[in-house]
Amino acid sequence: MMPVFRPIRPVRRYILNLPAGGVFLGLVFFALSLTPSLIPRHFLIQGVLSGCVFAAGYGIGVFLEWLWNFMGLKPPSRRRWVRYAQWAMIGAGVAFTFICLWLSTGWQNSIRAVMDMPSVQSNQPIYVVAIAVLPALILIALGTLLVSGVRLISGWLRPIIPPRVALVVGIVVVTILTNITVNGVLARWAFAAADRFYANLDTLAGAYEEQPENPLRSGSAASLVDWSTIGLDARVYVQSGPTAAEIEEVTNKPAIDPLRVYVGLRSAETVEERARLALDEMLRVGAFERSVLVIIMPVGTGWVQPPAIDTLEFLHGGDVASVALQYSYLTSSLSLVSEPNVGVEAARALFDIVYAYWSELPPDTRPELYLHGLSLGAYSSQASINLFDILSNPIAGALWVGPPFASQIWRDVTGARNPLSPAWLPQVGDGSIVRYANQFEGLETGAGNWGPLRLFYLQYGSDPVVFFDPGMVYRSPAWLEGRRAPDVSPDLNWYPVVTFLQVTFDLLLAQATPVGYGHVYAPQHYLKAWIEVTEPEGWTEPELDALTERLTRAGTYRDIVGGWFRDPDIASEDGVR
Repeated sequence: MMPVFRPIRPVRRYILNLPAGGVFLGLVFFALSLTPSLIPRHFLIQGVLSGCVFAAGYGIGVFLEWLWNFMGLKPPSRRRWVRYAQWAMIGAGVAFTFICLWLSTGWQNSIRAVMDMPSVQSNQPIYVVAIAVLPALILIALGTLLVSGVRLISGWLRPIIPPRVALVVGIVVVTILTNITVNGVLARWAFAAADRFYANLDTLAGAYEEQPENPLRSGSAASLVDWSTIGLDARVYVQSGPTAAEIEEVTNKPAIDPLRVYVGLRSAETVEERARLALDEMLRVGAFERSVLVIIMPVGTGWVQPPAIDTLEFLHGGDVASVALQYSYLTSSLSLVSEPNVGVEAARALFDIVYAYWSELPPDTRPELYLHGLSLGAYSSQASINLFDILSNPIAGALWVGPPFASQIWRDVTGARNPLSPAWLPQVGDGSIVRYANQFEGLETGAGNWGPLRLFYLQYGSDPVVFFDPGMVYRSPAWLEGRRAPDVSPDLNWYPVVTFLQVTFDLLLAQATPVGYGHVYAPQHYLKAWIEVTEPEGWTEPELDALTERLTRAGTYRDIVGGWFRDPDIASEDGVR
């Protein structure tokens, strides 16, 4: 009689042979991944995140179990109590996971509550579990492949060299090969493909396809910059700003048309030539004859956040000239990883040539010179100046918004904060040189005590671009110590590895928040920051309050794109945050 095929046996054997330590730690990590981080998560994102976190926990658990056995501490596997203990441990992990799945909706609503977002009735725990399976399996399979590679190489070498030496050599060889494959081949190909994609995207006409008629705008018929070389994002900056008539209508004060100069990546061959072209264009339009001059470093694609410059132009009656220089086609995150120095080189080239010309002008007649940058633009803008080189002839100041965690100057200054001030809102010295603010604190008018150089950081406590820290893998971040930012969930806690992966995913979702949270900076906060930095004349406090209320915006990111101030219907009814 032929034996009956029982497909359940291999499955049962596989389950029984699963490493208990890996499964247990994977379940614990999975459960902890359901806790809140900085940005609210849709159940789809939560599922992918939880699957990745499970794989990380599983891998760490398997490694620890292997290390335990490698050290000769393995108990007799045939002892019944060992098997019972393993199953009890896995059962505890399953129970903990179910508890956290039940609590996950409340945790996500704790983030939504501090961001004035509507609550969700359910975080769809069943969907989260189902979605998590695929990324978990993929990552575990990749990890298993690497381990198999180590075993294969060490097996080849074991007859020749001692077993433990063979193991070390196998690990080193696999590490080198993986690094060459991932960083040297796959990453290079991926970045090259992304660069080509975004370069083609940059050539699209978009909403502002018609060449400017105003001869004072870059890209016009009178401009030194060819309109066809100005990219998709740059055209928004050039064309979407307020006119003199619009500024007068909003402020009830006389105004002139602001000046905006932009040089695209295709406008000249080298960064030095693009910087020279920018200066020539500034001289053509009379940028140095305005009262306020701003050197702007855009984000990776060349994007300048409209409210960042629009609010300044409203504040100063259009008596503002600004210049921006594109340095990449890639998004900020890709640029920061693949070519962080490109933006710095462009920022230094533009600052050096503009500062050199500005320095030769009579101090009584030249404009006040400021720097500005958002996100990667802030990173590059900070690196464009050497404070020691400008001490004898300082610029007026800078407004840096959402500076990335990798910004060295920001890290150094934050590290030098007064010990009693929180990391998310540092106080540096007496505040005469450097100040920090968020949407809740630090934007009060009339603070005074400014010195000749004013450096201002605007950063939200819920912005993962600012507060991501690679050290979160093994230590709690400073911004969770003591009093936490008002826009951070009270239920957010630090867990090794897990919090690091959560905030890594938050980086991808940084602009998925309402205006005024995450990495979406609100016009009213830009305006108040510029008031602090530039101290405009001719305004009373009630007039500034009225202007702030008029320019306040809430809602989604689309509510602050080009021309945001032209639609009063989207103004926030809640007033200033």
